Amino acid sequence: MNLLALPALADNYIWLLADAAGSALVVDPGETSPVESALAASGLRLGAILLTHHHPDHIGGAAELATRHGATIHAPRDERIRHAHVRVGDGDRVELADPAFGFDVIAIPGHTLSHVAYHGHGLLFCGDTLFSVGCGRLFEGTPAQMLHSLERLAALPDATRVCCGHEYTRANCAFALGLDPSNAALAARAAEVQARRADNLPTVPSTLADERACNPFLRIDTPALQQALAGNDRVERFAELRRRKDDFRMPSP
Repeated sequence: MNLLALPALADNYIWLLADAAGSALVVDPGETSPVESALAASGLRLGAILLTHHHPDHIGGAAELATRHGATIHAPRDERIRHAHVRVGDGDRVELADPAFGFDVIAIPGHTLSHVAYHGHGLLFCGDTLFSVGCGRLFEGTPAQMLHSLERLAALPDATRVCCGHEYTRANCAFALGLDPSNAALAARAAEVQARRADNLPTVPSTLADERACNPFLRIDTPALQQALAGNDRVERFAELRRRKDDFRMPSP
């Protein structure tokens, strides 16, 4: 099994997963060129495309890739995603023969209402719901929905690798440190991220163990976050945390 994070557009990642026989799938191809380059460089065949949600930067290259390679598109039940061959929803199982992988589908509304994740082989393809040390904006869902979605993902095994849709980790660490400055695991993660970005390397995938230790959106019940955020209601605390992140701007270097 070979997993690659393909940089795309401004700050997206397209995930490519290949089996031992040289067949591959891609997740959320917002454009075609990174995928075509990776397939050609490694001599891989594209057999399947998994989509997590309808935003153009996640689906923009799917139809062209499917047509060119004869790949099957799996997508949420959302009419805004056209050209899907197989529609999936919560509790479904995606079993692929070429490439030989299988995934459980998890509904994770919040960023969008029809957003799904794919979990299998120790991997979590979670689009724009869970980021490393962060979470997605609430474009369609409610704070309660997003909190529930994140908690479903956080309940997966510690070693699960979090394959999210964007390179946001450096800014996410800076925001989180302002709320949880005594968190040693977060400080170590921030230093690691700084070094990797200095070398132009991806900061993901992380693990769910990392996220539970560092990610403020998974830690709203900890004393540090309870102190930093107003209110006794955990959904209200989560909503305030997301509002603060919406307004956050990276400090100048």
